[in-house]
Amino acid sequence: MNQLDQDIKDINASLAKVNDQLKAHAEQAQKDIKAHAQLSEETKAKVDQLLTSQGQLQAELQAAQQVIAKLEQGGGTPAKARTIGEVVATSDACRNFNPGMQGSFTVKAAITREDNSAGSLIEPQRVPGIVATPNQRLFLRDLLNFGPATSDTIDYVRETGFTNNANVVGENPTDPKPESDLKFELDSAKVVTIAHWIRASKQVLRDASQLQAYINGRLMYGLKLKEELQLLKGSGVGLNINGLHTQATAYANPGVTVQNETALDRLRISMLQVTLAEYEADGIVLNPIDWTTIELSKTADNAYLFATPRGLAVPGLWARPVVATKAMDAGDFLTGAFKMGAQGWDREQANITVSNQDRDNFVKNMVTILCEEDVGLTVFRPEAFVKGDFAGLPVVGP
Repeated sequence: MNQLDQDIKDINASLAKVNDQLKAHAEQAQKDIKAHAQLSEETKAKVDQLLTSQGQLQAELQAAQQVIAKLEQGGGTPAKARTIGEVVATSDACRNFNPGMQGSFTVKAAITREDNSAGSLIEPQRVPGIVATPNQRLFLRDLLNFGPATSDTIDYVRETGFTNNANVVGENPTDPKPESDLKFELDSAKVVTIAHWIRASKQVLRDASQLQAYINGRLMYGLKLKEELQLLKGSGVGLNINGLHTQATAYANPGVTVQNETALDRLRISMLQVTLAEYEADGIVLNPIDWTTIELSKTADNAYLFATPRGLAVPGLWARPVVATKAMDAGDFLTGAFKMGAQGWDREQANITVSNQDRDNFVKNMVTILCEEDVGLTVFRPEAFVKGDFAGLPVVGP
């Protein structure tokens, strides 16, 4: 709205200037008529030009006012968010890049909205009801909070234990008030670089849709898959992230009596284990095979227990989202407080670099498309994550 207000202010100023010029030329025209009984060609041409400008400015003013009125009434639709492939393919850097000459360019992977004209804000015809968007697979990154990193190493203080001795005391106690205990340790996490690249013909740069497919369908998705494996099961050795599953606490039933225990029971008890560590589980990670087995579980009369085959429900159990990923081994699981118990770090968000300065690209009319990022992970409380397996357990009871 601030920009539109400024545009209207500028249009009004230009309109006032044109009106003043028209007034001055009208006075000149009257003098010309008195002196020569007709308008001079110069005055007539100038007046025609000013009248055209006046009409255009009035049209722009009316359009801008209509947009403001539409927004004030709750109308308008935002521009559609673009994928990273569209960002690269339609960028000025890509359009101006000449694969026949030496050079390279980089486009950041930040997903932005196009700066469209006011016409895109006009509300279209409304279809009754809600049209749901297609489901996209959740990634482990979606469960975590991410923040910017400024170094290759992140130092942090980790809580290792909490003894709560809070109690009621008298007005003038003879004994000291109870003391609770918190234990901490200093730890550090590394920020690692994840990268891969592909070679393609220079014609790819000329075909925007093909370039988008290369980036979205290959590079970015492949980068996410490797990132997920590192965040989940990175060993912490060498160049690897110290992953969530690697640091998680082993499953141990805290004393719940369960008749005919099933895999679902074990998941629920693991969430209780997180709760007893003073956190609240907000996500579950499973192998796609295990998640499919759970979704296909049925009652005695063959009714699905959890799945809705015709629906678009977000994968979830016990009101917690489920990330089904091949990074998790079949038969294993991880539950945890992903938002509170850990933190992801981006030192350099995923970005795309295109160049023909790689080996014999120049003479073979090829380009190299590189995709990379710098990412890290800190686990503040290993007890906030519980890992285990379903060995010997059915999905549901007999």
